Amino acid sequence: MTDVLLATSADWPDGEPGAAALDAALGRRGIGSAWVPWDDPAVDWGAAGLVAVRSTWDYTERPDEFVAWARAVEDVTRLLNGADLFAWNLDKVYLAGLGGVPAVPTIPADDLDALRDAVRRLGTAVVKPRTGAGGAGVLVVDDPDDPRLGKPFSGHPLLEPLGGPWVVQPLVASVRTTGETSVFVIDGEPVAQVDKSPADGDIRVHEHFGGLSVPVALQPECAALALAGMAAAATVHGGPLDYGRVDMMRLDDGSLAVSELEVIEPGLYLDVLPANAEPFADLVARRLA
Repeated sequence: MTDVLLATSADWPDGEPGAAALDAALGRRGIGSAWVPWDDPAVDWGAAGLVAVRSTWDYTERPDEFVAWARAVEDVTRLLNGADLFAWNLDKVYLAGLGGVPAVPTIPADDLDALRDAVRRLGTAVVKPRTGAGGAGVLVVDDPDDPRLGKPFSGHPLLEPLGGPWVVQPLVASVRTTGETSVFVIDGEPVAQVDKSPADGDIRVHEHFGGLSVPVALQPECAALALAGMAAAATVHGGPLDYGRVDMMRLDDGSLAVSELEVIEPGLYLDVLPANAEPFADLVARRLA
């Protein structure tokens, strides 16, 4: 029996970038593991003691199918974080419901009229699919009559075009310069920080858009906000979370605000931070014990 199945997608059959570090960390703990596509009907999920969702980055194209799969997995074995949490987290409207945790203001928009109204209110705005990942479908607009609004959009040849519904956020000036910070929280502990900067003229910090990710020392201010964000998600979830990544950016007044709280399949940035495999492997070992 395989101890843990690491769910990935057909586009990433060997796992997330740097996956070998996680494979090795699990192996050092005597944990047998395998990377398997989440939508492969031949996989016997119940044969594993644990399932961890990792690089399932095509779920944004089939969110309902993905949540149904997660619920089916929970019927036969343990799934880290769990299907209810996934269903909540795949809709970016969750950012408007984090209680008192500072977050980038987020306006839902279900149709073109709502999109235009939000852009009109905000001036320069960032438009994102409510269910999206990897920067797909992200637009920066300042004209409510921009012809791109309301249409499926990719922004990159490797990404599938995504349409609505959407969320609309104000453009935070610092995202063009200092970018975003990500803090990884595993089993209730902030374990690492990565600072991510965009390419010149962009706001997207992903590597396929020219962004750069650099591991840095964990800053207390960032760790505190990450814990607050995870606590808010735990309140919704009804219990502690196994893992998560909290993205944040600096607002115009100098304060930090959550820009994303990723508790489905947050990349561990193992290609630039292979040490991140260790606390995740420890988490798996504890849950299997």
